[in-house]
Amino acid sequence: MIRFEDVSVTYDGAAEPTVAGVDFEVPEGELVLLVGPSGVGKSTILGAVSGLVPHFTGGTLRGRVTVAGRDTRTHKPRELADVVGTVGQDPLSHFVTDTVEDELAYGMESLGLAPEVMRRRVEETLDLLGLAALRDRPIATLSGGQQQRVAIGSVLTPHPKVLVLDEPTSALDPAAAEEVLAVLQRLVHDLGTTVLMAEHRLERVVQYADQVVLLPVPGAAPVLGTPADIMAESPVYPPVVALGRLADWTPLPLTVRDARRRAAPLRARLAAHEPGTANGAGTARPADTARMAGSASDGSAATGTDAASDAATPASAHSAGTPATAAPASPPVPPRAVPAPRAASRPWLRLRRRQGAVPAEDTSLVAEVRGLGVWRDGVRALRRVDLTVAPGETVALMGRNGAGKSTLLGSLVGLVQPSAGQVRVSGAVPHRTSPRELVRRVGLVPQEPRDLLYADTVAAECAAADQDAQAAPGACRALVSALLPGVCDATHPRDLSEGQRLALALAVVLTARPPLLLLDEPTRGLDYGAKARLVAELRALAAAGHAIVLATHDVELAAELAHRVVLLAEGEVIADGPTAEVVVSSPSYAPQVTKILAPQRWLTVAQVREALA
Repeated sequence: MIRFEDVSVTYDGAAEPTVAGVDFEVPEGELVLLVGPSGVGKSTILGAVSGLVPHFTGGTLRGRVTVAGRDTRTHKPRELADVVGTVGQDPLSHFVTDTVEDELAYGMESLGLAPEVMRRRVEETLDLLGLAALRDRPIATLSGGQQQRVAIGSVLTPHPKVLVLDEPTSALDPAAAEEVLAVLQRLVHDLGTTVLMAEHRLERVVQYADQVVLLPVPGAAPVLGTPADIMAESPVYPPVVALGRLADWTPLPLTVRDARRRAAPLRARLAAHEPGTANGAGTARPADTARMAGSASDGSAATGTDAASDAATPASAHSAGTPATAAPASPPVPPRAVPAPRAASRPWLRLRRRQGAVPAEDTSLVAEVRGLGVWRDGVRALRRVDLTVAPGETVALMGRNGAGKSTLLGSLVGLVQPSAGQVRVSGAVPHRTSPRELVRRVGLVPQEPRDLLYADTVAAECAAADQDAQAAPGACRALVSALLPGVCDATHPRDLSEGQRLALALAVVLTARPPLLLLDEPTRGLDYGAKARLVAELRALAAAGHAIVLATHDVELAAELAHRVVLLAEGEVIADGPTAEVVVSSPSYAPQVTKILAPQRWLTVAQVREALA
């Protein structure tokens, strides 16, 4: 169905080709996964299938790419639209209409399909992707993950023979990602659709692939093989493979189920070192005890289902079981008192608060949110949210797409005005503080890093960041080099991959070293190596006293980095506690290592490696 014949692509102004020696075939009805570090040319290969490379991007394509017998050199993207559906890394650049239903119908209108066919396919796609409740919503009001599902749905409705997907689950919560992957599996198995997909979150997708194409380094010829064979030699691999390599399992497992079947001997070796035991890798942090004390002084008591209670209760409050722990490398958090989390507004989840209690402002906190409510475009985005963040603390906001995570970050940085309640950052009210003053208190890296990038080169972006932050010349460039090795000063930000742009935007914000750093989906588009460098940088900032709040669907990142996890649902906080306590009790948000080694409470491969050392 797709054939690459000795393909190389060299962009205008580049000394070396971005990809070279690409020669492989994707048979009809298979799902083939492109993997490799950021910047090796995965998006270029995908663009060559749809004709966007070189007809839209420019540059020189040598060799031959054919899709369903059509040569992409002689067929422009519009002449391939009936056989190839493409979803890029940035869903916003994909949309041409204003509402969800119109967007799903647009591609079929362009192909001249009959109205009754269009109506049936729109309804089918709404149901497949869980978008029925959003059909009349303006696309601009959707969360990033919801927009991602709409973008995928808009290319499914014309029923193309080939789907080309670039990071399709990067902005989706775990449940939504599983739904999308289940749809792709159904298309491949039942309808014979051919899928070529690039994805960095291999823990989600590698087990579904028929073949894997590895791009090891820029310009190197790709390596094609089965998922197990490629994962054995790949420089990027998911936690389940990392644990298999550490335990010397052969063949390497690709799924949690396969790993659990082999994990009994490893659990036995780790039993004496389990986190929280006398010989374990860690114990509960002082902040956990402070949080429990704070909850008691606040007079709050949780009632309701076991699941909600367990998720919201600190480990030290359990009379039985193992206290929570963070990853060993995580910095300690200073003691502080915080209120108990406010649960959803349902009788069985409601957290009763002392009547008439008005908490005083705590000047030791970097950020404090009390009773926050936000309405946006007639939709209740947040309701009665309480949140406190101390210096040196890293908090992960998690929850379904549309739960209110980005809105909460927007409130902390002054982009969203509260409809009720109050928000304070270092004593200031964000939406009433001038940008020049606010930048010294808080910095935000948004979901779309291009919103922060406006210069023509990486060097110009860094120079502007140094000037805006009144930092020493070269401060931003040093951060870029640490997060993103190998990027040239003369590179235009638009020529960077999504992950590379994110790293550049993060460096721009970090140059000012604000006391509070906010990140919205910070690992979107990052490979495992880039994620490890990001984690190291954020840990160093937290150790230096910076507070970090990140909204993420990346459960592995939360397990690796966060001291605390705050779960949101329908705009309300339903759990707030130590990372181990919250994620271990959640089937959706538990990391792979936790699932494999349960009932022991391990979070990361790094913890296991340290315990075995």
